[in-house]
Amino acid sequence: MDLPTTATAFGAAAALFGLSVWLDRRPYVPGKPWRFPARLVMALSLLVMLVLGAHIVSLVTGKPFTGRAGF
Repeated sequence: MDLPTTATAFGAAAALFGLSVWLDRRPYVPGKPWRFPARLVMALSLLVMLVLGAHIVSLVTGKPFTGRAGF
């Protein structure tokens, strides 16, 4: 993936994270049968943001992410 595609995907994940936070903070309405699992979507979008953030750093610096092992 190139930098513009990665940045667009990061922006979409950040928007989904923001939407999930907004949906999670809505007050509970008694009698409403189903509630959207916003915390699960929030956690998954945060994970995607972390992975894409590391990918953006490796694209900008030109050095691939090796992790703790170094290989």
